[in-house]
Amino acid sequence: MARTSGQNGAAAKPTGRMLGIGDLAARTGLSVSAIRFYEDKGLVAPLRTSGNQRRFLRADIRRLSFIQIAQQLGFSIAEIRQQLEKLPLGRAPTRKDWARISAGFRDILDSRIALMQKTRERLDGCIGCGCLSLDTCALYNPDDRAHRFGTGPRWLIGADSERDAVRSVRDTDQYRDENHEENRDAHQDAHQNVEA
Repeated sequence: MARTSGQNGAAAKPTGRMLGIGDLAARTGLSVSAIRFYEDKGLVAPLRTSGNQRRFLRADIRRLSFIQIAQQLGFSIAEIRQQLEKLPLGRAPTRKDWARISAGFRDILDSRIALMQKTRERLDGCIGCGCLSLDTCALYNPDDRAHRFGTGPRWLIGADSERDAVRSVRDTDQYRDENHEENRDAHQDAHQNVEA
């Protein structure tokens, strides 16, 4: 038996119990056609028998499970393939092998988690998109000042420093307006006292 794909540049010899595509589908919950699709995309590389039947390593269960998880997290086939190319063929990947992939995904996952948390916390308020349709928009994005920092929902996809910058501008404007009103009120009070 030989691998159908030349991932990592070498054909592999089988080690351990082999699974047919139907067994693999039953264990992973994927359809046979989905497994073939992943094979066509270079994400999994079965061995072939002399009768041209696909045979998979038990380690391919984890590989396909990883693909399912990564897709549910929004990773593209190309991104997944790039990570899976780091795994060896012909043997079950070790904890160290999976740790390399985990490190590659960790930063991306952390930034996606942060975005989801921001979205959960801020979606019912001003997101800096420029719609100015909520009462809070007048406070957090007066006159669509967020646009200065780029397009889209700046308070969700932009840097926190952008939001802080606009808050600073807002606070400065608010301070100036409050002081102007206080100065005007003080001036009027002084004027009334002089007249009395």
